Amino acid sequence: MSLAEIIGQEKAIEILTGILKRRRLAGSYIFSGEPGIGKKLTAVNFAKALNCLKDTDFDACDECESCLKIKSGNHPDLLLVSPQDRLIKIDEIRLINDALSFRPFEGRKKVVIVNDADAMNIAAANAFLKTLEEPPKDSVIILISSRPDRLPATIRSRCSRVNFVTLSLEACKQVLRGRVPDEALEALARLSMGRPGLALSSDLKEEITWFGDLLKGMLNAEKDSWASREDMDKWFEYVLTMLRDAAVFRITGEASQMINADLGADLGEYACKLGKSNDLKVIINIYKELAFVKGLLMFNLNKSITWNYTASLLRKGLVV
Repeated sequence: MSLAEIIGQEKAIEILTGILKRRRLAGSYIFSGEPGIGKKLTAVNFAKALNCLKDTDFDACDECESCLKIKSGNHPDLLLVSPQDRLIKIDEIRLINDALSFRPFEGRKKVVIVNDADAMNIAAANAFLKTLEEPPKDSVIILISSRPDRLPATIRSRCSRVNFVTLSLEACKQVLRGRVPDEALEALARLSMGRPGLALSSDLKEEITWFGDLLKGMLNAEKDSWASREDMDKWFEYVLTMLRDAAVFRITGEASQMINADLGADLGEYACKLGKSNDLKVIINIYKELAFVKGLLMFNLNKSITWNYTASLLRKGLVV
């Protein structure tokens, strides 16, 4: 794959292609945007274009030895760093510094891609800042983040930012076509909400069943059932989607306009029921409250307290 083949990110690709054509490469970039929209894919293909051995009009040929090595993750001048146990620690930053201390081995540029860069702890962020202040001449650092505001301002100010957007429904279908069963294409494209990578990385229908089971337990005043902070974050994504559907049904009276319209019984029907039984203002207020709680999850909220508060909010605020 080349930059030109990436779907739904025309503006970002235009910016990156322009950088290659003008040969005005910055030392570091932040690729920002929602999860599952192609930031990492674009970063890898940008690394290909920087080191491609063929003259391909400022893009990767995807055929030369360099492109094939980067595609397989075996290029000596490409380093991809990801969080371990939800954190990027100082050891990973030292690994980056060690890699950047050498000139490119066989490519034109040594490229470091830091996935979920906002997961750096304080020590790692401080150590990384020193790297950004004096980046090696023949290197490019790409920070990938869906929450760039969580990166220290000192790091953000030293990086050029490229924004990525959520994809249209048709673009999502284009990404998913051939990778998911045809009968599930429409439903998964709709549910991904412009983030087709999420549909490819997990079983969304299975997750919806999981969400519904936890919602029933919550409404029945059962003990909290979240296994981790990731579970909490994922559950809040689904409850906000459900409330969005309820508001849409309240306004339009048409289930076909809902995100979960094609996912059958439980979640879609439940959203319809909420839309019929509750005033629009009530639904919107509950949505705002839960969106606020979701924004606080980064501070490691107590699972039981958050469960009980959310359950109380739903039981008292909504007619179910």
